Amino acid sequence: MPLIPEEPQIHESAQGPRVTPASSRTAPTPRPVPGPRPVAPSRPGRPGPQRPVPPVQRTPRDVAPAKPGPSGPAVPAAVAGPQIQLIPASAEGAIDAAEEAVDLLLDSGRAPGDVLVITTGAQHPWAEHELSFGEAAYWAQHDAGDDVFYTDAAIASRAGSRPVVVVAVNGGAASADVLSLAHTRAGALLIVCGDPQQINAVLGTGA
Repeated sequence: MPLIPEEPQIHESAQGPRVTPASSRTAPTPRPVPGPRPVAPSRPGRPGPQRPVPPVQRTPRDVAPAKPGPSGPAVPAAVAGPQIQLIPASAEGAIDAAEEAVDLLLDSGRAPGDVLVITTGAQHPWAEHELSFGEAAYWAQHDAGDDVFYTDAAIASRAGSRPVVVVAVNGGAASADVLSLAHTRAGALLIVCGDPQQINAVLGTGA
């Protein structure tokens, strides 16, 4: 009869240690995770003595002393009188110089009624023409004050004051009386057309 081989029997010792199913293992207890450390309360500071705040001392600004004015009493404008301007001219050219001065005054904005022209010698041609119609009409134009008025030293005392007076020394005598009269009639400006030496000599003792 043929031999039937026996099945090998494996002993427990030969198969190694038994493995315990995973389901039967006990899970390890998890370690607690440490939380954030509590912050220690800040210690209250010691209440030390408080130093008083010194008041702000505002230094007043130094005021510069006022500069002393010029010594002597101030001269009022009325006493100072008008400004005097001298235009050199010969006796023959004094009327032409006066006419040029009048034109410059009108070009600068002066109204014609602001100007009075006085001649020391022969009358101005305009005055001769207007006087030919009679003195009443002549002085009526003066009183109206609408235009430049021309007169001479003989009758100039009748003329009233105007802001500007122009004197043409065209002969005769540039006396202190004539220039003084012109000075009193001029409100702001006195223009004298003539010989500078003769006029300066009169102005130094007259007006």
